[in-house]
Formats: sequence, C-alpha cells, structure tokens
Amino acid sequence: MAMRRNIWLILWSIGRAGYAYSHVTSLNVTKTTVYSRVLVVSATRAEAAHVPDGTRLLVSGLGKVTAAIALAGALTRAVHGVDEPIDAVVNIGTAGALHDHHSGLFVPSRVLEHDLDAEVLAELGYPTVASWDLPDGDGTVLATGDSFIKDSQRRAELARVADLVDMEGAAFARVGAHFGVPVRLVKVVSDSADESAVDWPARVDAAARLLGDWLVEAVTGR
Repeated sequence: MAMRRNIWLILWSIGRAGYAYSHVTSLNVTKTTVYSRVLVVSATRAEAAHVPDGTRLLVSGLGKVTAAIALAGALTRAVHGVDEPIDAVVNIGTAGALHDHHSGLFVPSRVLEHDLDAEVLAELGYPTVASWDLPDGDGTVLATGDSFIKDSQRRAELARVADLVDMEGAAFARVGAHFGVPVRLVKVVSDSADESAVDWPARVDAAARLLGDWLVEAVTGR
C-alpha cells in the first residue's frame, strides 16, 4: 500500500510540474546540441530575446515564488526522465545597480534574499538559509527580493550588503541547491535601482543582446 501511494505521489508531482512547465517554457531545441543539457532560465521573454538558436530555455515569470515553481517543475521532469537531463542552470536577466560605478555584465559570486530576515528567524529557533555562493563568479553580490527597487533610500540600504539587485536570482539558486544542480547567474545592469528604474522597458533589449552574446561565448567558446 505504501509503495502504491509513493508511486502515485511521484506521478502526481510529475504531472503538476509538467503542467507548470508547459505553461511557462519556450524550448528552441529541435535536436541535441551543446545547449541541450544546460537549462537557460529567464524571468521574461524580453530578457531572453537574443538567446542563441538551440537554447533550452525556460521563461519563468517574475518574482521569487513564480521563479522557484517554474525551475522546480523543470528539474523534477528531468529527474524523473520526462525530459532530457539538466546538468546546469544559467539564469540570464537584468539587474539594478546599487553603486554608481557598476555597469555592464556581471556574473555574481554570491546571492542573498534581502527580504528574508534570516537573523530574526534564527533567533526564534528556525535557522534559515538566505544566501548562496555561486561558481565561477566575478566577486559581485546580488540581492534578490520581490520588490522592484526604484527608490534611492532603499537602494542605499541594499548597497550596504550587495552590488546588484533583482527579483529572481536567489530563488533559482535555492532550487538548484535543493536539486544538486549548479546554477550560474548572469546579470546585465539595466537601471540604477532608483527613481529612473521605471525606464526598464526601454533598456531591456540592449541588455538582452549582451546576455545573448555572453551565452554564445560561454557555451560554445566562440
């Protein structure tokens, strides 16, 4: 009886993941390529507008919960053999700069959740992981939270602990760590995380081109 229940739970989880995955994923892979076992994840289609042909692409949606659900679904399907295995996850996207000297493309070495109060939770007896070290980074720190930062005062507060800010990176890192799959975050500065950040839609395509170029060079070596 227990074995039958476990089987049904596995089938249910695959089905749920499959539903979520089919509704948020764009797969450009038509045959096995160098990209096939690397899952590229973007929060929006705009940020992934210039990914190379043959990219295995997941468009997750915005925010930590949505991002986590989407990636967990994709990795669950891969683990259970519904989809091809995933050896690594690369999250591409834009970020706000928390310091004026930051511009261009960054590959953070660490990501943290700026809106999860891990210290207080630990004092209450519930130690909680809220930051992750990332492979092959450039030394920068990314702060992730569900707020779109467009306020100079909040920017200054976050600048004490990070260099960049986004809305999904830590969620991808958390899910990757849970599944034992390495995650790299690749971010292009699109705004200064202040009052000018509302101009993001006008700047995203230029950032997407830089992200596409990085993918070609990083994956193929060209």
